[in-house]
Amino acid sequence: MLDIRIEKAPVLKEKPDPATLGFGKIFTDHMFIMDYTVEEGWHDARIVPFGPFEIHPASTVLHYGAEIFEGLKAYRTAEGKVQMFRPIENVRRMNASAERLCLPEIPEEDALQVLDAFVTFEQDWVPYKDGTSLYLRPFMFGNDETLGLHTIKNARYVLIASPVGSYYKEGINPVRIMIETEDVRAVRGGTGYAKCGGNYGASTRAGMKAEQKGYSQVLWLDGVERKYIEEVGAMNVMFKIGGEIVTPELSGSILPGITRKSCIEVLRNKGYKVTERKISVDELGKALADGTLEEAWGCGTAAVVSPIGELCYKDTIFKINDGKIGSVTQELYDTLTGIQWGKIKDTYGWIYPIAPNN
Repeated sequence: MLDIRIEKAPVLKEKPDPATLGFGKIFTDHMFIMDYTVEEGWHDARIVPFGPFEIHPASTVLHYGAEIFEGLKAYRTAEGKVQMFRPIENVRRMNASAERLCLPEIPEEDALQVLDAFVTFEQDWVPYKDGTSLYLRPFMFGNDETLGLHTIKNARYVLIASPVGSYYKEGINPVRIMIETEDVRAVRGGTGYAKCGGNYGASTRAGMKAEQKGYSQVLWLDGVERKYIEEVGAMNVMFKIGGEIVTPELSGSILPGITRKSCIEVLRNKGYKVTERKISVDELGKALADGTLEEAWGCGTAAVVSPIGELCYKDTIFKINDGKIGSVTQELYDTLTGIQWGKIKDTYGWIYPIAPNN
């Protein structure tokens, strides 16, 4: 068990109006930091006042992109209790990302202890308004103070938190998506399955082009044959085709989403047939043309599920379900958010309760 030192902020900030929360713009009073060296391992675990910290200009992360992160949330129930959703899955995925980027892994019990201790300490920041939450952003970076490219010997783990509002301001409305045919997000054997900043940096140009054309997200194709569906924006993607739920298989270039995993488990529990396999853009086009593509949605931590109402492929526009949210998409959203905010019973064992402060 880690020995976590606590340094309280001398002055606490005023909590924001939960009705005006955006995403990632306001931060809590404190942050967690822990350092790593080959000689000492992980050490000096501390909760300290939120603010800037110094890193060396030659720090590994600045020159070689040795960085990983996670995203999860703490929720407040109607009874005022605070809880997290499947945090052990984020811990395990972060360690998988660390292994790929040659960053030091954190023992699962220690990483879970950090999340528990930090959310417990900052739980007053979990907003009370329905649909709001406390977004948690753990991240780790290589911090060697040399320009040589070599095995990372020094690293830093940080956890910050931001109260966030409902992802949907005016209801859960279908979005317009553009299928990207030039840029690729990742390739098999690369870092596609890791949650690292480089993947998101590589997606910026395509996202900008889509935004300029009036689309919300990009639908990514595989990086080799440029014909198999992979992800939508920063989310996994699912389709209902002829009554069957189909989602791209985890081939090594796709992020193993925790919301994706939860969707699959919920759908199968409700009796739907769910298949993980390759889906070509030609198959998708055929299903759009013959009307068997009934629903499509993205899934991820921020939005939970995001219905897709329109796809654009090489300037050809396809409407899905008349641009309306489908019944399965709505059912998934209601089930997952119901569990997260404690509105319905958690029969899966996914909820991690946080003890109230004394």
